[in-house]
Amino acid sequence: SQESFHDIQKKVNDLWQNLLYPVLPGNETDGMIYATCEMKPSSKIDADKPQVTGQVLFRQYYSYGRLEAIFYLDGFPLDNNQSGRAIHIHELGDLSNGCDSTGGHYNPFRVNHPRHPGDFGNFSPKEGKIRKYKTNLFATMFGPYSIMGRSVVIHEQEDDMGKGNNKASLENGNAGKRLACCVIGMCNKNLWEEKVTEVTDKKKR
Repeated sequence: SQESFHDIQKKVNDLWQNLLYPVLPGNETDGMIYATCEMKPSSKIDADKPQVTGQVLFRQYYSYGRLEAIFYLDGFPLDNNQSGRAIHIHELGDLSNGCDSTGGHYNPFRVNHPRHPGDFGNFSPKEGKIRKYKTNLFATMFGPYSIMGRSVVIHEQEDDMGKGNNKASLENGNAGKRLACCVIGMCNKNLWEEKVTEVTDKKKR
């Protein structure tokens, strides 16, 4: 009957919502979901390499919003003429073997680099820091392609953006060793609000 059909439809919709939508305690987010990634130097890098710490923060409006990110990182050399550093999302949130156990780039659509959802490109540190706010990112925190529980990796070198004319270029942009990494997990909005003014003010200056 029409009534039981609507009942089934509602159950399916509720189930789909629950699968897609990461519900927080109290769920007082107004649809905006936040995540953090606490950056730590890889246990596999030499002591003379940059010891990068800080956070990568994410937020996204459920379910149609585009992902935004804040890159708030410290520990790079103070020299302002250094080349950019590649930052990517990797497949696994496994730090058991430093950043080496995070797998390759997260590439659910089996495409070449730099078209993976978490190919964020190059970041140029200033005075040892990266302070960057990015919007309209291709990655998502929701649904079957969610980046939750995966990792963010900072590389030693610059990303060649797939133009290096070799296999590694199309896999990872020849970005070199993994300096630091972190696992993406949910957080409340306080962290985002604390950092967002600093990165957006810097942009205006």
